[in-house]
Amino acid sequence: MKRAIQLSKEGIGYTSPNPLVGAVIVKNQKIIGEGYHEFYGGAHAEVNAFNNASTDVKGATMYVTLEPCSHYGKTPPCAKSIVEKGISKVVIGMKDPNPLVSGKGIEILKSNGIEVVTGVLEEEIKKLNEIFIKYIMTNIPFCILKTAMTLDGKICTKTGDSKWISNEKSREYVHKLRHRVSGIMVGIGTVLEDNPSLTTRLQGVKVSDPTRIIVDTSARIPLESKVLNLESKSKTIIATTEMAYKDKLDAIKQKGAEIIITPLKNGKVDLQYLIKELGKRNVDSILLEGGGQLNYSALNEEVVDKVISFISPKIIGGTGSKTPVGGDGKEKIKDAFMLKDIKLIKFNEDIMIEGYLRKGE
Repeated sequence: MKRAIQLSKEGIGYTSPNPLVGAVIVKNQKIIGEGYHEFYGGAHAEVNAFNNASTDVKGATMYVTLEPCSHYGKTPPCAKSIVEKGISKVVIGMKDPNPLVSGKGIEILKSNGIEVVTGVLEEEIKKLNEIFIKYIMTNIPFCILKTAMTLDGKICTKTGDSKWISNEKSREYVHKLRHRVSGIMVGIGTVLEDNPSLTTRLQGVKVSDPTRIIVDTSARIPLESKVLNLESKSKTIIATTEMAYKDKLDAIKQKGAEIIITPLKNGKVDLQYLIKELGKRNVDSILLEGGGQLNYSALNEEVVDKVISFISPKIIGGTGSKTPVGGDGKEKIKDAFMLKDIKLIKFNEDIMIEGYLRKGE
């Protein structure tokens, strides 16, 4: 199963909105076939394992990270293929949360006399597929809020200089996150100040760019902005409101960008509406790299699932230096946003803190 998990990770960045799945076929205590779900719309892990098998799979055991599908989607049901191939035992990491499957694949296997074992390394597989699990059950994207700050909690100097707060190794990890998710979101303030490309840049690796989502209440984005003039297979979406001028929206569309008009909420883009609309467009995950105002709004509107914060051992000082989360802020400590399931990772001298938002607890 560990090998199957390892294989499944090869699909990171390519399977969205499908899950990451790996499969290994074992016969006479030897691996005779293995595969993973390589890209959305492509063959599932089980089929690729069959196709790569070095000998007859009849009577073999299959290890697969996710319950084999039981329905016709872009590909035929894998549970039926397993039965037809004569596999005698299937070891499953986790049950598929997809309501179309959820136990039906296991039932097909059992009703055809195949021995089934479930729940092997389940928690590790759930963590790996946390994006898929939320999205398949809610159709709402999994949102990761990423920040980088100094030891004294600053994201830039008083002059606005922010290059670079975190080190090179930390920034490389962020680009791996960009490759992992299907969308990246910033506010118009970030575009006006930094003019970012919001692309994925990793040396020596074939990568995918996330869909770029710019939260821009009155469509102030300059037409010469990098995000509107990129050679990228992924699209740019401008999330705006009725406050935007029609002529400006038409000019943005001429640049090839898409427009989402949300209701006004407290004079700004309605993030709850936006996040649901993105879900309808197959955006299953969002990396939020906003400024302080957007970050606070996202936390306050409860669209954030996970926080990843890089802390660099630098001290800037200055009461005018910005912090990762701005907005109105909470009046009482007891009302602070709280994280759970905390994990710490070091990237050379930087420390990364990862945690999940406590919601309704």
